[in-house]
Amino acid sequence: MNKQQLIEQIQKKKSFLCVGLDTDINKIPQDLLALEDPVFEFNKQIINKTAEFAVAYKPNTAFYEVYGAKGWQSLERTIQYIKINHPDIFIIADAKRGDIGNTSANYAKAFFNTLKADALTVAPYMGKDSVEPFLDFEDKWVILLALTSNKGSQDFQYLNTGKRLLYQQVLKTATTWASSEKMMFVVGATHPEELGEIRQLLPDYFFLVPGVGAQGGDLQTVAKYGLNKECGLLVNSSRGIIYASNKFDFADRAAEEAQKLQKQMAALL
Repeated sequence: MNKQQLIEQIQKKKSFLCVGLDTDINKIPQDLLALEDPVFEFNKQIINKTAEFAVAYKPNTAFYEVYGAKGWQSLERTIQYIKINHPDIFIIADAKRGDIGNTSANYAKAFFNTLKADALTVAPYMGKDSVEPFLDFEDKWVILLALTSNKGSQDFQYLNTGKRLLYQQVLKTATTWASSEKMMFVVGATHPEELGEIRQLLPDYFFLVPGVGAQGGDLQTVAKYGLNKECGLLVNSSRGIIYASNKFDFADRAAEEAQKLQKQMAALL
């Protein structure tokens, strides 16, 4: 999916919602556990009920890798299901990869060719040659970690490099590697004022914004500081949607929460 196609989906659905599929087998309804692949079945029902309100899904691969080959199969089935049944939806593999060039090249093949994700979260710590292999795929995206929503973001991301803070240096340098047609940035919803500063620096790039909902971020504030003329935001909500209920009505409740956010987004757009 290229940038224009993503923008068209945002306009069509009046939504910039990304649903995080961070599926924990210990939190899903107990009656699903009797099925052969309870994680996939949970995801499938969530997807069926929320797809009309979302423009993206973001499975965090750690929640699948923890179960070894079986978990990876659940992830593959989930992505394949979205591709077949909702081909207009943007799929982000949240794996935060990044390593020396030939290793990154194989990570890129794994997520873009084998899994067929549209985008991958990438850690920039090892620099340009660790990121470039992910940029070699047509209509695939790098979503680079810039300013994250966790408390530990203070440990390194705010260090002063002499001219600017470290996260600001990451943004400035990374924009020389790829345009807004190939790269997005992770900017946490728990840093709204910095989000405004980053938007001024990067008027045309998309931001993936985690932290709305369970982590305390506020959608209205994120939109105030982060929206641009093309929207420019994918706001992620995971726990607040997929775990709205742990009973038989879990998918319907997830849809209700997704629709609430979509309606707010429509008004903001």
